[in-house]
Amino acid sequence: MDKLAKYREIVRQVIFEYATHKPYHGQIDVAPFIDSERDRYQVVHVGWDGARRVHGCTVHIDIIGDKVWIQYDGSSSPVAEALMEAGIPSKDIVLGFYPQEVRQYTGLAIS
Repeated sequence: MDKLAKYREIVRQVIFEYATHKPYHGQIDVAPFIDSERDRYQVVHVGWDGARRVHGCTVHIDIIGDKVWIQYDGSSSPVAEALMEAGIPSKDIVLGFYPQEVRQYTGLAIS
């Protein structure tokens, strides 16, 4: 299996795992969204918490070039750690939600 196919499979597995993390409160559905053609992967929460509408992305990952970009991580357990535990090296993970000048301090890829 080539590197990109391996990364796609790992990202899919991580997205499906995070999509099983249902909030303990409210009537909130959790759904994985996978766009394999564009290499975009998300976990979305939709529903109600009392009178408050809930709709938003809790995890967003893109594969850009040969790197895995975490565009948003609103989870309680870091997505980068899950990706590394599954076999993606830190040098190929970018925390896209940090400005480029801050990424050098993360121990992960800069871009």
